[in-house]
Amino acid sequence: MADGLVLGDGLGAAWETGAVSARDDTTAEATSRARLAVFMGAGTTENVHAVAMEVPLLSPPRPEDPTRGVDTELMKLSRPVSWFLLAFGVWSWVIWVTFVKNLIKDSSGLAFDDGHPTAYFWVHLLLAVVSFVLGTVVGVIGLRGVRALRRMS
Repeated sequence: MADGLVLGDGLGAAWETGAVSARDDTTAEATSRARLAVFMGAGTTENVHAVAMEVPLLSPPRPEDPTRGVDTELMKLSRPVSWFLLAFGVWSWVIWVTFVKNLIKDSSGLAFDDGHPTAYFWVHLLLAVVSFVLGTVVGVIGLRGVRALRRMS
């Protein structure tokens, strides 16, 4: 290196090159002690919430509950929610069956090209079938809720 200086790692290198002197090291140590004395003398330890400056004891662990996180009760739907879900299922049947009928009868050329189904047809048929199935599942949940409410009353 330039001027015969050899650079190493960390403070050892600074010490070897003379960048840090013994006086600097003593000053740093005295500064650290002074800061610690200021911290301890500022009353900061009295602000810690503990009895007689001790660490509070931890509460004992709770016993393991075998039913925790397990739903053991039956689901209960209110009357309005049950009727809404049932109505949604009926609506789904009406809308999506009508949609598929209209898709099959399409004469605009979007659904069929020379009598063969197009990508438009397959995508919309898939959309209709999935929506029809989901609507049916929601409707069945609503029907079961309405029937359960009738049995209870």
